Amino acid sequence: MKRAFATWTFILLGAAISPGWAADDTGIERMATCRDSWLDWNKSDQAQLKNFGDRFRADFSRKDNDPFFVPRKDERIAGLRVTQAFPDSVGMGVGFSATVEATFDKARQVFEKSLGKKLGKCETGDNMRSCELQIADKRTFMLMAEDGPKSTTTLVGCYYYYEK
Repeated sequence: MKRAFATWTFILLGAAISPGWAADDTGIERMATCRDSWLDWNKSDQAQLKNFGDRFRADFSRKDNDPFFVPRKDERIAGLRVTQAFPDSVGMGVGFSATVEATFDKARQVFEKSLGKKLGKCETGDNMRSCELQIADKRTFMLMAEDGPKSTTTLVGCYYYYEK
């Protein structure tokens, strides 16, 4: 009897606590880190594109004409909390990106570990910091953040280069 009570207590306690521990959303993480590409799916796998779109719309919402979507629940990429998602852009480019709660340096460290490679082509200018890493043809992972000590968020995402 005591064993059953302890088991149920553990299960109920786990159910009560677990919502506070959000797991990474592997779908948006794969998209933001260029492991998957809606540009490729649009050309060759419409079912996968639809599945991702359906899940994204279920997990994120958009207010009026905001250029971004916000998570309906705690969403994370590489362990960093997502505050906004841009399903069709990276800054002013075409791709998929998200704003995460992390300084530029912290985000760079986390994504270099996640990608297993150092980010190159880093620049600072116009009050912005950025780094990028070409992952594949027409897929470049990017980090961008305001250059300043008060900056606590970083834009991360995959930029798709178009054919000329």
